[in-house]
Amino acid sequence: MLSSIPIDLAKVKKENIDREILRVGIIAELDAVSLYEQLAAATENNDIKRILLDIAKEEKTHVGEFQTLLLRLDKQQVEELKAGEEEVIKELGK
Repeated sequence: MLSSIPIDLAKVKKENIDREILRVGIIAELDAVSLYEQLAAATENNDIKRILLDIAKEEKTHVGEFQTLLLRLDKQQVEELKAGEEEVIKELGK
């Protein structure tokens, strides 16, 4: 689990700091999604499972919020996401 920032933000160039902050936010939210989904899979209590999965879903929304901001700041990321999508379509024919 993410308990500290995985990079030293003091070493990040000033012009890149906001992008790196957003990436750390995405990492933290994806980590939370994974945690809550694993906990939900481990419990037999349907109330707990339901709440954990609902919280995981909210964390996915947070990922989307951070990603939206990141894509506004990093045009190369936009291009690479599109390239990745095209590769999947090419490989799968879909």
